[in-house]
Amino acid sequence: IQSTTFKYESSAEMGKLFDLEASGYFYSRLQNPTNDAVSARIAALEGGTAAMLTGSGMSAIFFSVFNIVGAGDHLVSSSSIYGGSFNLLSQTMPRQGVSTTFVDTSDIANIERAITEKTRAVYVETMGNPCSDLTDIDVAAEIAHRHGIMLVVDNTFATPYLLRPIEHGADLVVYSATKFLGGHGTSLAGIIA
Repeated sequence: IQSTTFKYESSAEMGKLFDLEASGYFYSRLQNPTNDAVSARIAALEGGTAAMLTGSGMSAIFFSVFNIVGAGDHLVSSSSIYGGSFNLLSQTMPRQGVSTTFVDTSDIANIERAITEKTRAVYVETMGNPCSDLTDIDVAAEIAHRHGIMLVVDNTFATPYLLRPIEHGADLVVYSATKFLGGHGTSLAGIIA
């Protein structure tokens, strides 16, 4: 973890920070020591290489998906997902030209049947909300990777304490930290690992 100060010695040093030629803290909307410490800890808990904090779980999901897909692309998603996630994938993303096919993952073969040449990712939750149904992450990852696409797993309910999806083949793991990771419910936060 870097120094926790925003101090700089010269305008040349500050210029290097703004030009991203040097690492350090200079503008809290870009990075700050508290977020970096939390991100490093979440990445370690999850067994990932890095993590990023977001303002909410929905923004973590949006950033994850939107950085994989573009207009004309397709997603395959479990049909048993949080209502806000369902609305993001079924209502908001189509306005960006991204379509989603929702499948019942209790028959894991449904994922493969829904994949097309335009599919870029598979999205599942470790425990479907609200039914608490489970998707076999190992098999979902094998299917996704066989087709050269990514597996995004929302691990909000299980947390890395109970399950680390990266160890089962997930490429990205997202969280609403407002719920079980934070345990407080008093402020919003999201995480991408």
